[in-house]
Amino acid sequence: MTRILTNARLSDGRLVNVHIDDGKISKVDPAGAELPPDGNAEDLDGWLLLAAMVEPHAHLDKALTAEEIPNPKGDLRGAIDAWIAAAAAGQVTHEGTVERAAAAMELLLVHGVTAVRTHVNVLGTNRTKSLRAVKEAAGRFRGLLDVQTVALTSSPMTGPDGADNRSALEAALEEGVDFVGGCPHLDPDGPGLIRNALALATDAGIGIDLHVDEMLDPTVLTLRELAHQVIDTGFEGSVAASHCVTLGMQPRVTQLEVAALVAEAGIAVFPLPQTNLFLQGRDHPTAMPRGLTAVSALQECGALVAAGADNVQDPFNLVGRSDPLETAALMVMAGHQLPDAAYDMVANNARRALGLAEVNFSPGDPADLVAIDAPSIRGAIADAPMARRVFRQGVLVASADQQTTVHHPRGE
Repeated sequence: MTRILTNARLSDGRLVNVHIDDGKISKVDPAGAELPPDGNAEDLDGWLLLAAMVEPHAHLDKALTAEEIPNPKGDLRGAIDAWIAAAAAGQVTHEGTVERAAAAMELLLVHGVTAVRTHVNVLGTNRTKSLRAVKEAAGRFRGLLDVQTVALTSSPMTGPDGADNRSALEAALEEGVDFVGGCPHLDPDGPGLIRNALALATDAGIGIDLHVDEMLDPTVLTLRELAHQVIDTGFEGSVAASHCVTLGMQPRVTQLEVAALVAEAGIAVFPLPQTNLFLQGRDHPTAMPRGLTAVSALQECGALVAAGADNVQDPFNLVGRSDPLETAALMVMAGHQLPDAAYDMVANNARRALGLAEVNFSPGDPADLVAIDAPSIRGAIADAPMARRVFRQGVLVASADQQTTVHHPRGE
């Protein structure tokens, strides 16, 4: 049976009916056009209808722990110390991780997210415990939310001291992950970590998604090394580089040189404004850097740029709403993007980066959609109203309604 979303307002202002068959958009015609007699229609009453959003970089095994694992220092070292201490004290349990990850997935879904890629700690100390918990949580959302997992390894990964961490990664690959992760800029042998990640990913037939250059030291530029290795090896899997903060600290000529390599290598870059605005720049009281990558240089060179929230309400980022509209707003305010481009970063650009088909309201596009009670993309990003309807393959999978009332004093 054809499902029809009637009276939907597209971003160009058109009021349309969107016809959906077998989970894909089959036709878009003007609102008011005759509907098929056997169609199942849902009236969107003029709400804005957009491509569903995607979270390309999350840490669902850590999400929503800000209360139980506080970070009094508020900085990166404080977050790491807090997490290590909590894990050593037995605070990070399987059951707790499952419930928190599931709660974070529900928040994403209700806000309009139909796919998420999450990094999950895979360490010599906990091996695949967190991975199993996140997978269990993801099982509750089968058919509602696509969940991709990245094995986030700890440093060192190279040399004799990295043996336990390498063993944990091998266990994660056997258990099943979608991407090899890691932090080459923190490893004693960053190029060696990248070589190992590419080799393991090639053998497993999966991609890599690395935390890259999450610091403000301009002498560190691991992103260039990653691009060279991807090009030189001819790696055919998906490659993503998250953060890439130090690229934003380079002279313009260097930004363009590295951005061109990134584009040639086919690397998707994920700026993560929430966490990097929170963590970076604390030691720069004057002319504080924003902790974002060189977005404009990457765009100018044709690299794929999508944006994510990273950590949400945990020691690494004490706030966050699990809403990509918050990410888009920060890309407008801190990343100097126009609203339409910022929305693309959390929707179609992120879909491409995760290997998903774009949604451009053309026949054959997936019917992964979000309807928002807002007048435009700019208005949706500005107000982030919680009146939303979320559709996956054309089926309503989540909804939220917002009601406001002004109570005037009696007699006025």
